[in-house]
Amino acid sequence: MRTLIHFRFIAVIAIVLFAGACGLSRNSHAGKVFLVYKGRKITTVEQWNKKRKTILAHMQEAMGPLPDLKRNPPFNVHVLDSTTGTGYKRYTIRFTVAKGEDLPALLYLPLEPTARKKIPAVIALHGTDNLGKLSVAGYSALANRDYAKKLAERGYVVLAPDYPSFGDLKNYDFDNDRYQSGTMKGIFDHMRCVDYLQSLPMVDASKIAVIGHSLGGHNALFLGAFDQRVKVVIASCGWRLFPYYDLGPAMEKQYGGKLGPWAQKRYMPLLKEKYQLQPGRIPFDFDDIIATIAPRVFFTNSPLRDANFSVAGVRAGLKNISAVYGLYNASGALYTCFPDAAHDFPEAATKAAFHVLDSVFKK
Repeated sequence: MRTLIHFRFIAVIAIVLFAGACGLSRNSHAGKVFLVYKGRKITTVEQWNKKRKTILAHMQEAMGPLPDLKRNPPFNVHVLDSTTGTGYKRYTIRFTVAKGEDLPALLYLPLEPTARKKIPAVIALHGTDNLGKLSVAGYSALANRDYAKKLAERGYVVLAPDYPSFGDLKNYDFDNDRYQSGTMKGIFDHMRCVDYLQSLPMVDASKIAVIGHSLGGHNALFLGAFDQRVKVVIASCGWRLFPYYDLGPAMEKQYGGKLGPWAQKRYMPLLKEKYQLQPGRIPFDFDDIIATIAPRVFFTNSPLRDANFSVAGVRAGLKNISAVYGLYNASGALYTCFPDAAHDFPEAATKAAFHVLDSVFKK
């Protein structure tokens, strides 16, 4: 017991130290209107769970239905190459997620023997970098995006898949697949990543996390919403409420509306086809999505100068999100980080996220 208490004390101290650099805090806002379901105020977790199911259903109205995950073929893993890094061996693999669907990924496994204990695992999702999975391995010229490699160096099993239209999936054919959106294809693939990680003998199946920046940030949210096996969700620069989304007149003209970028084939075309890019018509928003993650640990890195995802749209959403965490008496599981930076995952914010992850999985 003393050892456990001492570790928690050390973890909290570490988080506080990094808070000074990136503005990390546990959120304590309160919302009211959000906690309503069918005209009645939500006062219990049981009542919230009914709304939670409705939110997931509404997400599928805009993303398309989530395919059945119970009847999939064996993973049929192919190892294409491998390389050794500091404390880990990295494998380039392809594995089957569904009939006719293979997923390219990087798999990091620790070099040290693991017979004594099982290891936590993290799914590392890349941003809008043409390198795809390689960007989180440190190949990108973009700074502070190599969190897959850094987590492997910290002793985690890490799986970094490609997202359709990036990396080895750069020629992905959205028009002829079985999904109504690239977003739902990503959700399915990433849930199969959880399946694959849990199948590895060295992995602690109860300790799975997801981390991502930008494109990877909101894909981390989507996975966390649909898959409760994911116990920690870390999203960097991945969200703000739809009414706050505005990339300027040029982008609005190019995509046919302020929310037009979200309606690309790689995201959710139905936002335009079905909802005419009107925020009030879309049946969910990001505060809904993140609230479904409660009471699990959620960490958001939301820089003050992010032109893609304005901090005002994040703070507005956090008021509702924190109300749901409060319903679970889990306010301490909600972490916010507001570094003075642009669209980036600064070093201090990354370290803070890693310390939160360690505090949950390495007790």
